[in-house]
Amino acid sequence: MRNLHLYLRAGTARINPFLLAALTCSHALPARAADAPALTQGASPTAIDAFHELETKYIFGFTEGSDIGEEGERAIEFETTGSFAMRGGSFSAIEQEIEFESVPTQFFGYELSAHGLLQSVNNVNGLDNFHNFNFGGLSAEFRFLLVDRGPASPFGLTVTVAPEWARVNDVSGAVMTDFSAAFRLIADTELIPNRLYAAANLIYEPDVARAYGETFWQRSSDLGMTAAMSYRVTPKVTLGGELQYYRAFDGLGMQSFLGNALYIGPTLHIQFTSKIMLAAAFSTEVSGHAIGEGRSLDLTNFQRRLANLKLEIEF
Repeated sequence: MRNLHLYLRAGTARINPFLLAALTCSHALPARAADAPALTQGASPTAIDAFHELETKYIFGFTEGSDIGEEGERAIEFETTGSFAMRGGSFSAIEQEIEFESVPTQFFGYELSAHGLLQSVNNVNGLDNFHNFNFGGLSAEFRFLLVDRGPASPFGLTVTVAPEWARVNDVSGAVMTDFSAAFRLIADTELIPNRLYAAANLIYEPDVARAYGETFWQRSSDLGMTAAMSYRVTPKVTLGGELQYYRAFDGLGMQSFLGNALYIGPTLHIQFTSKIMLAAAFSTEVSGHAIGEGRSLDLTNFQRRLANLKLEIEF
């Protein structure tokens, strides 16, 4: 887990040195030992230890927290993502990822993933019936911590880039070649230290895809905005809720609007030990609209329900 006592200077927020150099024009920051964290007079050491610092990366569900982990950490993660229900029939797609995570430096972490995809499509408008399990593709995620939360910085700020190659369409199941990249700006804060957390994400995901045997590349993009809050009900259990809003477009530059969807749902995070954690989230589309349709939900470009489960084991 992150260590609150790693700072670039005593009493200063832990800031990416490249960002710090740009902001300060290479001027050194003065040390202020008096500002270093200390126990509040009269506070109970037992109470503080019970609600020790919690890594926020996975406590918000589909929304991500800004933490990237401690330098030198490595982990294996099993992530299951499900999407269910589309217009006119039954639809389910369950993606299983096996991920290796590493944090080479205190400002940079990465993940490498392999994907399997189980799909079942019956009588969905515009789709052929399909039932199969396939190797889905490969992906990576690169996390760049810009500003770490600390006494002098109440907000954490991280940027992630997640390129992916997919060989199967995650809706129709058709064999294809697909390249995408999800760019995410992440901000979070502690509203009550070590108890109540809030986060917001801004997401842009361009995509190019070509069906098997064709030469034409289809270009599309998604824009997403999410927000979440989580509260530690016990030292090991955190509960919360989140909102997700997505817009789908034709074209890499969001040229032609296709539809939008708003999701809401609960989140759960359990830190079993310092090395093992479980996170879960479930969201339901509560509002949306697809261009050319007169219905209240967009079940053409999006699914009705989303679910996510993560099990991480550090070593």
